[in-house]
Amino acid sequence: MNNILDIKTPAQGEASALKSDYGLDNHGLTNLRLAYWNLPIEALYEEITFRREARISRMGPVVVNTGKHTARSANDKFIVREPTTEEKVWWGQYNRPFSADKFNDLFNRLQGFLQGRDLFVQDCYAGADPNYRMPVRVICEFAWHAMFCRNMFILPQTNEEYRRHVPDFTILAVPSFKGIPQIDGTATNTFIVLNFAQKLCIIGNTAYGGEIKKSVFTILNYVLPLEGVMSMHASANVGKDGDAALFFGLSGTGKTTLSADPKRGLIGDDEHGWSDEGVFNFEGGCYAKVIRLSPTAEPQIYATTKMFGTILENVVFDPVTRSIDLDDESITENTRGSYPLEYISNAVPEKMAGHPKNIIFLTCDASGVMPPIAKLSPGQAMYQFISGYTSKIAGTEVGLGKEPEMTFSTCFGAPFMVHHPYFYADLLKRKILKYGVNCWLVNTGWIGGAYGVGKRISIAYTRRLLDAALTGELLKAQYGKDPVFGFSVPTSCDGVPASILDPSGSWPGKDVYMQKYRQLAARFIENFKKFESGCPPEVIKAGPRV
Repeated sequence: MNNILDIKTPAQGEASALKSDYGLDNHGLTNLRLAYWNLPIEALYEEITFRREARISRMGPVVVNTGKHTARSANDKFIVREPTTEEKVWWGQYNRPFSADKFNDLFNRLQGFLQGRDLFVQDCYAGADPNYRMPVRVICEFAWHAMFCRNMFILPQTNEEYRRHVPDFTILAVPSFKGIPQIDGTATNTFIVLNFAQKLCIIGNTAYGGEIKKSVFTILNYVLPLEGVMSMHASANVGKDGDAALFFGLSGTGKTTLSADPKRGLIGDDEHGWSDEGVFNFEGGCYAKVIRLSPTAEPQIYATTKMFGTILENVVFDPVTRSIDLDDESITENTRGSYPLEYISNAVPEKMAGHPKNIIFLTCDASGVMPPIAKLSPGQAMYQFISGYTSKIAGTEVGLGKEPEMTFSTCFGAPFMVHHPYFYADLLKRKILKYGVNCWLVNTGWIGGAYGVGKRISIAYTRRLLDAALTGELLKAQYGKDPVFGFSVPTSCDGVPASILDPSGSWPGKDVYMQKYRQLAARFIENFKKFESGCPPEVIKAGPRV
């Protein structure tokens, strides 16, 4: 905020109470009007309303509108190409190189732009495991972004811890600052640029909170695998007997919904690490899609939309009654809720658990041909992991329309993976074999036909199949061999109709079904060609047969 009139704001008196000794001058940020350090949620509420950044809805959640960008701007993300990291980065579609000189010029312009303005600072950690925890600093223009960071990351516990905080990486988010492509070398006015040498990420011209969260995830995806820790775009939960489970998948496949199981403890809903000690959450909160949330199908997540401290992004609400409408997609299909993990009643306070017993790869098959669940061999698991097949759901990225868009997102999170895909796949394979993990492919997409013809698989059936897999019930089932991919498909499961388990039975004819399935298999084969040179023969052979 450019507080030209120097008006005293609600939390101005407490702005430096939790200031770190490692000040903003170390980031080259000087001549500011005021920096608000580590304000708690309550103070941030006051600043948000004072600055008219958002509105307060019924029961207390903050409702924000992120403006033009209501999703990630994947085409505007860059990584600075410099000698210390360039040999390790998987350059290409998602890791676009950016000149070190251009980065310095862009950052210098940003430093000048911020002079005389207010900034909010949140010192926090990424990673629940103290052995792999990264101190992070987020410096933001908006008070609600500071609140978002308090929800999403892990917070210091004492005033002394705040005072001694020195970040390993810094995120600077300034939505009102625009890049100039002709001068800065950015693709558009929007930019997300990571510099691993300077341990700095700068974000401009987008207020979408997910850019901050995913930038931290991208940083960890580079750093932790170099230490032997598998970084994963996956949610995680744990049973009463300590049997942890991982759920890999892109946004819209059910990671958050399916991991929030009232019978199991929630470790986290999106991003995790897997070390030699077990799995741990990268975050301190959840960032869930809330469009058309059901109080019966997703009661725990639904309850957070009526809690003080939750941030609701781009959710429509009545300014008179302050009631929200979770069914209204007029702003975006990608409405989001950000809330602390402890808002979920069965959340695991430590955000950690032992080694997983089961891994679930979630795919949303919009072609309607894949079975709702299949058991995978280690080779098949690697093939599916590297392929990362799913359908992008409306709204999760800029430019997506109403219809699901078929995609292959390697490692089930290609936009956030910095190393070559097989670097992650090999690390995952070694852990699966070492700890004897069962691997499953679960389809949360369509059945009885493709999108527009068939219907989406009932969440009740998906939950029942998952429950059978996680409890070991499905290990005792009879299996048939999938005609195209060769993985094992259970022929029966209590509570799930046979027509659901065998998707071909719900199609108008077997020939039509097989034709569509072979078309999908051909897409798999074509996509995998770019990875064959770096993969062992057993992984390549684990693909489909046309």
